[in-house]
Amino acid sequence: MSYQVDEKGYYGDFGGAYIPEMLYPNVEELRSRYIEIMQEDSFQEEFHDLLREYVGRPTPLYYAKRFSEHYGTKVYLKREDLCHTGAHKVNNTVGQILMAQKLGKKRIIAETGAGQHGVATATVCALMGMECIVYMGEVDIERQSPNVARMKMLGAKVVPARSGSRTLKDATNEAIRDWINNPVDTHYIIGSVVGPHPYPDMVARFQSVISEEIKYQLMEKENTEDPDYVIACVGGGSNAAGAYYHYLDNPKVGIIAVEAAGKGIDTGESAATSALGKPGIIHGSKTLLMQTGDGQITEPYSISAGLDYPGVGPMHANLFTSKRGEFISITDEAAMKAGLELAKLEGIIPAIETSHALAVFENRKFKKDDIVVVNLSGRGDKDLNTYIEYFNL
Repeated sequence: MSYQVDEKGYYGDFGGAYIPEMLYPNVEELRSRYIEIMQEDSFQEEFHDLLREYVGRPTPLYYAKRFSEHYGTKVYLKREDLCHTGAHKVNNTVGQILMAQKLGKKRIIAETGAGQHGVATATVCALMGMECIVYMGEVDIERQSPNVARMKMLGAKVVPARSGSRTLKDATNEAIRDWINNPVDTHYIIGSVVGPHPYPDMVARFQSVISEEIKYQLMEKENTEDPDYVIACVGGGSNAAGAYYHYLDNPKVGIIAVEAAGKGIDTGESAATSALGKPGIIHGSKTLLMQTGDGQITEPYSISAGLDYPGVGPMHANLFTSKRGEFISITDEAAMKAGLELAKLEGIIPAIETSHALAVFENRKFKKDDIVVVNLSGRGDKDLNTYIEYFNL
C-alpha cells in the first residue's frame, strides 16, 4: 500500500476536490498541468537554482549534542529555521510562483495564519515583481504584528478577515472568495497540504526537498539514509509532509506527528484534530475535521498561530487512520517549556509550532541508539512576544 496520493487525488479515503462549480476552471487548469510543468527541465533548473541561491538550501542536518544527551537518544535537527524568511514555507512559495508564471498568471493571493506563509509569498512576489494580496485573520494580525510589517515592507497588501474566529480558516475562506471572482489572472498559493486536489500533493512535492536532503545528509553522518523516526508538528501539515515524503512507504522509518492540544484535549480549547476530529469537508477536501454533532466546524485553539487549524491535510488524515503515523498531542505549557529548553541547551530559539514537536521527548521514550530527526520548521523571532509574556522575560 502506498501513502502517496492516487491518480484521483485521494490519500486512502481522504482528499479529492469538493469545490463549487465556479472554482472548477481554476482547479482543473492546475490539476491537468502541475505535474507536466514540474517535470520540465527548465522548471526544475530554475526551482533548484532559487532554492540554492535564494532560500539557502540545503539546510543543515544538525546533531543536537546536549539535547541528545539530555534525553538519552540521538537527535538531529533539520534546520528549516535557517531558510530565507525563517521557516520552511518558502520552499513551497518559490515552487508555486514559478508554477503561476508558467500558467501565465499576473496576480497572487494567499492566506496566512502565523504570517510565515504570507511573508514567504510576499517575498517571492517581490522577487518576481508580481502583485500580492494576503488574507489574514484579524486575531492573527494582532498576535503576529512583526510578520504583518514584513509583508507590507515586501509590497504585499494585507487584508484582514473579520468573520468567524478571525483566524486561519476565515482567512482561507476570504482567499477562496477572491479566487472565484478573479479566475483568469490570479493564482492562489495555498500554504499547506490542504485544499482541493492537486494542492496537497503539489505542496508536498515542493516541500519534499526536506526529506530528500535528510536522506543524503544522514548517509554522510550515520551511514544510513533512514532514521528510526521523523518527528514534525502538524497544523495543516506542510512541514511534516516535506519531512515524511521520501519515507512514507518505508516501514523501517517511524513517523510521528505532533498536534497542538492547546489547553488540553478535553477543555474545548484545542487543535488536536486526530483526537477530536471526524471525517468532513473543509476548504475543498475531505479530511479529519473538528466539528460539532451536526457538522459545524468548531473553533480550534493553540498558543501557536500556525497550528490552530480545525482540520489536517488529507495525507495526515490517512497516516492517522491507517496507523502509519503515531499522533501525539502537546499542550501549550509543554510546548513553551520545550522551546525554552532548546534555547538553553542548543542556543536555538524555535518557533512555538516547532516547540510542540520538541516537547515529545519528555514523555515519549526512545532507545539510546535510535536516530530521531526533528524537523525544526521555523525560528522563534515571530513568537518573541508570546515567549516574553509567557515567561515574564
